[in-house]
Amino acid sequence: MVQESPPRRDLVVMAVLFEGGLAAAAFFAGWWWNLPLWEKIHWDIRAVGWGVLACLPMLIGFLLCLYCSWGPLLRIKQFTEQVIQPMFARCDWWDLALISAMAGLGEETLFRGIIQGFLADRWHPWGGLILASFLFGCLHPFTPIYVLLATAMGAYLGFIWMAGDNLLIVIIAHGLYDFLVLMYVARLGKHVSTA
Repeated sequence: MVQESPPRRDLVVMAVLFEGGLAAAAFFAGWWWNLPLWEKIHWDIRAVGWGVLACLPMLIGFLLCLYCSWGPLLRIKQFTEQVIQPMFARCDWWDLALISAMAGLGEETLFRGIIQGFLADRWHPWGGLILASFLFGCLHPFTPIYVLLATAMGAYLGFIWMAGDNLLIVIIAHGLYDFLVLMYVARLGKHVSTA
């Protein structure tokens, strides 16, 4: 059964407000807890390059999942075809780019910059990585295996942030990954319907 999707404009506005709200909450929490996020984002071309490179393993994982016939992954594919694809099918590429950029900014500043940063400063770096990754996974409850995959993605991004010490790297990696996956998923129905 295919879900009816909200009008394109409503979807884009809701997604941008939600993801932008996460970024606003992150910057407010950073100010409140004296964890200034602007000091953790270093604008340089190398960070952009590392962000693009950091995206590649996640894309490879996506492609492996796409062609895997394991039952739990098939349920994710079903959910994607029945819910996600119809939801984003009417979006233009710039809608998907805006939503993805906001998701990269909002989710990475909150989960890596604030949650992982706060726990690492006050507890332990690895404990912060594990707990922030788990929370990230739990906030993607589409299926149980998707929670595990999102947790693994959060751990990967958290490790990249720890190694690179620049939130811009993971913001770009996350946003680019979301954009490429959404472009593929949103266009999937168009290819299937014209075949």
